[in-house]
Amino acid sequence: MIKTLNIQNFKIHKNSTLEFGNLNILTGINSSGKSSVIQSLLLLRQNQQAGQLDKGLELNGDLYDIGLIEDAFCQYADEDYIGFSVTTDKGKNYWWKYAAANRSLKKDFIPVAEHSCDQPADFLSNNFQYISASRWNPRESYPLNTNAVESKRQISQKKGECDLIVHYLYHYGIEKKYQVKEKLKHPNAASTELLDQVSAWEGVISDKVNVHPQMEGKAFVLKYSYNKPNDIVPSKEYNATNVGFGLSYALPIIVVMLTAQPGDLVIIENPEAHLHPQGQSELVRLIAIAAQQGVQIILETHSDHIINGVLIATKQFEEDNKNGIDKQLVKLFYFHKNEDTQTSCIDTINIIGDGKIDKQPTGFFDQTEKDLNYLLGF
Repeated sequence: MIKTLNIQNFKIHKNSTLEFGNLNILTGINSSGKSSVIQSLLLLRQNQQAGQLDKGLELNGDLYDIGLIEDAFCQYADEDYIGFSVTTDKGKNYWWKYAAANRSLKKDFIPVAEHSCDQPADFLSNNFQYISASRWNPRESYPLNTNAVESKRQISQKKGECDLIVHYLYHYGIEKKYQVKEKLKHPNAASTELLDQVSAWEGVISDKVNVHPQMEGKAFVLKYSYNKPNDIVPSKEYNATNVGFGLSYALPIIVVMLTAQPGDLVIIENPEAHLHPQGQSELVRLIAIAAQQGVQIILETHSDHIINGVLIATKQFEEDNKNGIDKQLVKLFYFHKNEDTQTSCIDTINIIGDGKIDKQPTGFFDQTEKDLNYLLGF
């Protein structure tokens, strides 16, 4: 598990350090550095997967495309290197410096200048999932990739698009009949089996829905049915393309949260996409419970419903110590720009108890209050 991440001279980050917990929320105005934090970890992972972290930094790959050297460097960097440093909960310290004598070179590879060791970084292992903002919308069919799904336990082939989520759900839900842990199970589920649990959690987005991953030839299809009141037989099955986007967008998050193991690293961008506020609140409740069980989650959001859902989860934990998440395991980061240097500034917002925070910086989910004040004539 990552304890600290330091980023030097990368994109908008001149020198930024984040102290991570189990659940880490990245918020703030657009183009203030949130995505660059995620991209730094994606770059490290895709270069480790390629076996070249100790040789150089390939800027474009399966997880993310940065572009050219000039796109990667902070415009206001005083040094000619990009640096990443990570400490883990196991007491390990990894660091890398990638140097470019000429930042204007039209190249997509930065040679390594210094690094800490030749051993693979354990936090970049296969215990990793990336759910990007540009995940797949509903499709007529989804691909098969046995190695990625069954050996590497991945839900994406490239760019965190979650294109393998139906194969993943079919394998672990139908073939393996994975049993969801007690703490994560939904009370309305028919059993602890993964498929029943996924249907129950999707049910908070669209009431009484059932999820049906199916294999057809060398591909998979995703269908949904609905339980009708006072009727034992569900409705007919509908193709994913004929059901709301919210179900397909939430599906990878739900499946990963229910199957992730302690020590796994999960990165999620915009979990609120296409979801009603109630669905957002329920989804982040599951995310908080998974983080409490030892999964490390880095989550980027622009939704106050996600933030409020996390705060509610901390209050629930204080009240019964069974549900929700310990506030000590949650880190809230608010990103904004330094007006003078146009580089990223990061404020840590502390949860002080009873679901309350110690400060509310200007721009931190205060737009609703501003709008209401105007409408009420204040």
